[in-house]
Amino acid sequence: MNKTLSFLAIPMISSVFSVAQAQSKLKIDGILVNEKSEPISGATIKLSNTGVTTSTDSEGHFTFYKLAPNTYTIEIKAFGYSKHTITAVLNGEDSRLGQIKLSNQSESIDEVAVYGKYYQNYKFDSISGSLRLKTPILELPQNIQVVSSDLMADQQVFDIVDGITRNISGATRQGHWDNQYANIRMRGSKIPAFRNGMNIEASWGPTAEDVSMIERIEFVKGPAGFMLASGEPGGFYNVVTKKPTGHTKGSVTLNTGSFDLYRGAVDLDGKITKSNKLIYRLNVAGQKKKFFTKYNNSDRLVIAPVLTYNIDSLTAITAEYTFQGSSYLTNGNYTFSPKGFADPGIANDFFYGDPGMKPGKLRDHSAYLYFDRKLSQKWKFHAQAAYFNFDMKATSTWLAYMTAEGNMPRTYSIADEHGENKFGQFSFNGEERTGNIRHRILAGVDYGNKKFWGDFRSLLPEDPITKLSVIPWDPLNVYNPVYGIPESVFPEADRSLSIKERAKSQTYITNSSYTSFYVHDEMAFLSERLKLSLGLRFTSSSVVSKTDADPTKDKVWSPRVGLNYLVTPSTSVYALFDQSFVPVAGTDWEGNAFKPIRGNSMEAGVKKEWAGGKWISTLSAYQIKRKNATVPDPDPSHVVGNTTFQIQLGETKTRGIEFDITGEIVKGLNVNANYALTDSKVSKDTRAENVGNITPNTAKHTANAWVTYRLQQGPLKGLGFIGSVQGMFDRAIGTTKESNFKNYLRNDAGISYQYKRYNVSLMVNNVLDNRKLMTSGSTGGRNAKITESVAYYTYIVEERRNFRLGVTYKF
Repeated sequence: MNKTLSFLAIPMISSVFSVAQAQSKLKIDGILVNEKSEPISGATIKLSNTGVTTSTDSEGHFTFYKLAPNTYTIEIKAFGYSKHTITAVLNGEDSRLGQIKLSNQSESIDEVAVYGKYYQNYKFDSISGSLRLKTPILELPQNIQVVSSDLMADQQVFDIVDGITRNISGATRQGHWDNQYANIRMRGSKIPAFRNGMNIEASWGPTAEDVSMIERIEFVKGPAGFMLASGEPGGFYNVVTKKPTGHTKGSVTLNTGSFDLYRGAVDLDGKITKSNKLIYRLNVAGQKKKFFTKYNNSDRLVIAPVLTYNIDSLTAITAEYTFQGSSYLTNGNYTFSPKGFADPGIANDFFYGDPGMKPGKLRDHSAYLYFDRKLSQKWKFHAQAAYFNFDMKATSTWLAYMTAEGNMPRTYSIADEHGENKFGQFSFNGEERTGNIRHRILAGVDYGNKKFWGDFRSLLPEDPITKLSVIPWDPLNVYNPVYGIPESVFPEADRSLSIKERAKSQTYITNSSYTSFYVHDEMAFLSERLKLSLGLRFTSSSVVSKTDADPTKDKVWSPRVGLNYLVTPSTSVYALFDQSFVPVAGTDWEGNAFKPIRGNSMEAGVKKEWAGGKWISTLSAYQIKRKNATVPDPDPSHVVGNTTFQIQLGETKTRGIEFDITGEIVKGLNVNANYALTDSKVSKDTRAENVGNITPNTAKHTANAWVTYRLQQGPLKGLGFIGSVQGMFDRAIGTTKESNFKNYLRNDAGISYQYKRYNVSLMVNNVLDNRKLMTSGSTGGRNAKITESVAYYTYIVEERRNFRLGVTYKF
């Protein structure tokens, strides 16, 4: 472990001290537009003298930094436009090329796709429009990391649950209902899920997005009131869905692999009218997959059409709909043991359910409507609305109690859920000047309403003595499981009433609403090398549980101050103070609505771009004080069927250091590597003995690396090699002051071949066949009413060695 930390410290120290190195400071910048003077985004811009490559942002801007005086040839390529070459001369001053106009021309996708594939695979220069800031990532006073669709394709991940966190320092996934949603933690807390800039976090959701619909995933570390109405002090992740580009292109991907995996995905991007007035994007994916556990499965269908109508060169309306449907036998893949975690006596394919149980079905509909209007050369207006309708009809089983021999009687319950969410946003974004000070101003309003209903009643009669409702069949033995309970043993769930009516007799109803007004000003001084960001937001929220009586209402002002200084054109240092406020949906065991989360965050860091912007490193340090943190309820009696609950602690304090590098280190070698030290502990609590406890489900050290290398020339040009390592160390669960959960170390490897429009990739996951890789764990006490009952361990272990084979064809 010490060797690992020492190795990781080398690039960290190099990043810090590199700011003192003497460097050239000249730059070339320009704006790429079409014949209608509309910006062209995503174009590939290359300095042919040096091989350095960048791409245009959403406004068509591009910049090359840290250039020496010379004459440079610039090659420009973009889908649907003719190839363009220009010359720029640097003689001691920056070269500002202004607008560069490209003419329309049908161009072969082979040249452009392959040309761009070797560059900018993993690195982005700017955040998405859904976060509404124009400032480049290098100059933002916050640690923001982006996972690109190229990186996800190389890793052959299929959804947000499927290994995404390896790409972000300090981010970990806690296993739970992996068939339903992602439970991601960062900087000492569970972080909420956003989609296209809207907080869609739910009690047990949102549905894990399929990778076919994802353009990128942005991990914003720390609060972000200037982007959103509210946010966790630890941050959030923002899934950006695919949108029409106005260029005709597409791809087909087929995958197969271990555990009877069969998957297909189609991505179509094009124009309905030749004038580009009406353009579209359509993504469709279907999947049939068994889990590594016996009998469990995950079948999925995704349909995601998007239409954009360009009313004129200044105004556009976009409509987006997504359907995600899935079926499964059980929502998770838990293992139970009377002896300990990763019990070697229990097979890796252990399944706690039974094939005789009724399969669950999940249906998730979402719709977005966007309106964009360019008010002037400096100002824009954006508005969007969204509606989510989630419905799950399922049954579930869970351990009733455990015996020393491994016998496990099980409960059987209904597990129906329904959610309806509505969101609205509008904002103004623009630039003004007061003397020599440049202002980037953002002001807007966010609104959200989230409703949830749940029905988790037991479907079996209760024993009057033990107060347990167990399946009337032989208990499942974890060491010698026997399956095949007749379907007739499992009673049919009564769904004659709607779930909204059924939930009234229970405690599983929540209704949360918020409205937020915010303003943010980024002021630039000293020829835009020094940037001061000031933000303020006001949030009014209401959280109601079960009835409208006595709602929890809060009105909060939250300030933000950020500072960024460009030491060189490729190196920046920053500092940030922010406060956060999050209305919390859900209830505790007694049905009480949760209090809002409040947090203070301080952060400082260094960012540096290397090799002319081909790759970037980020080093950050932070401290977060987070009040009203939610953690799993440790009381084993607070379980209904397989549904567990949460409680709120007083305050946790989290301190940490994070380091990320991503991009193309040398030509053909792409790397995504990161390390994080996270020290998160309870600092205040109603019980003195809890102070000093490690925040549950925290890994003190995480370290990950993903490396790909593709041959650039010779007879084997296009052949690629892949290596990956993921590590979590000094992990803690439950109530403890010392680490008490097994370390996690996984290795993956692969090989790929790219030729013109084709790409073939083989990935072997868990190549060393480690059977002790766990994503979550907890302990339960014995049931005092059952003589033979003993304490037990609950955990989720990852699959044994497995492979995935993918073939992609682009057209």
